[in-house]
Amino acid sequence: KKRKSEYNYIISLLKYNKFGTDTKKWSRYLAARSIEFSHTERMVTELTDKTPFTKVLVANRGEIAIRIFRACYDLGLRTVAMYSNEDINSLFRIKADEAYLIGENKSPLGAYLDIPSIIDLAKRRGVDAIHPGYGFLSENADFARACEEAGIKFIGPPSNVLAKMGDKLSAKAIAKKCNVPTIPGSTEPLKDADDALEKATSYGFPIILKAAAGGGGRGMRRCDTPEEVKPAFDLVSSEAKKAFGNDDIFIEKFLVEPKHIEVQILADEHGNVVHLGERDCSLQRRYQKVVEIAPAFSVPQEIRDRLCADAVKIAKEVGYVNAGTVEFLVDKSGSYYFIEM
Repeated sequence: KKRKSEYNYIISLLKYNKFGTDTKKWSRYLAARSIEFSHTERMVTELTDKTPFTKVLVANRGEIAIRIFRACYDLGLRTVAMYSNEDINSLFRIKADEAYLIGENKSPLGAYLDIPSIIDLAKRRGVDAIHPGYGFLSENADFARACEEAGIKFIGPPSNVLAKMGDKLSAKAIAKKCNVPTIPGSTEPLKDADDALEKATSYGFPIILKAAAGGGGRGMRRCDTPEEVKPAFDLVSSEAKKAFGNDDIFIEKFLVEPKHIEVQILADEHGNVVHLGERDCSLQRRYQKVVEIAPAFSVPQEIRDRLCADAVKIAKEVGYVNAGTVEFLVDKSGSYYFIEM
């Protein structure tokens, strides 16, 4: 009973990272409370060994950051917020243990895409993990690689996996390798607006222009006529550059009124991959999901099973680690196509 009480006491201390793995401080602290350190040394070692990091910087803003801070608090992790000039009065910056200005001379979006400044801040403040949230740098392989080179844990897939799956064109190539259908479209970034118009004419309208490094519905424009292609190309390229720091865009045949079905997967570092079922994300506004319904009862069970199996297949093929979402479109005939991860 005494040992169990001591164990629970140490867990409560570890939750707030009292002394980390400093055994001398632990020994003095516990001796002052009449707890013999030899009884608890193993527990301290085991429990601290299970915590790969203790201080997390969130490279994002708004509610995304607040949710991560809340989860870190529950895990007893210290948190660091970064904010642009424009966000100096935003709520999220006071929800972290520490908060620092980033990208002082940059645009509101540019501040959150400034990889060298973010890594420098993390080093100066003793951060050992960075959570990118979603959007911004969350699918940026260069950012993940910069974290790895700095000895900071990137909370997400490894950089080599992001390089393959964060870019939609590369991801489509991997899906094809797995014999998973993809929508007809360009396999390389478009050179210019004339190249886009030429390919759009060959595929037949309607078509859609997409940011290769995009996500969250950003950097996408539908075109129904040749006259719409060049203006849309400039808009998508500009939006992609501002939102993702990469202005590569590509073209796909636009599917009219498809079902947008997503499969959530989880993968560990030992090659184990599971799916958590599928959801219907077809109800959207400006390519942003409004309502997600699970299970996706609008699609036959046989197709849903195949989508889940293909999602796991793609994740295993690329050696995926962490949480991920594999997205598909299902047309009116029941044919389905991988679009991105």
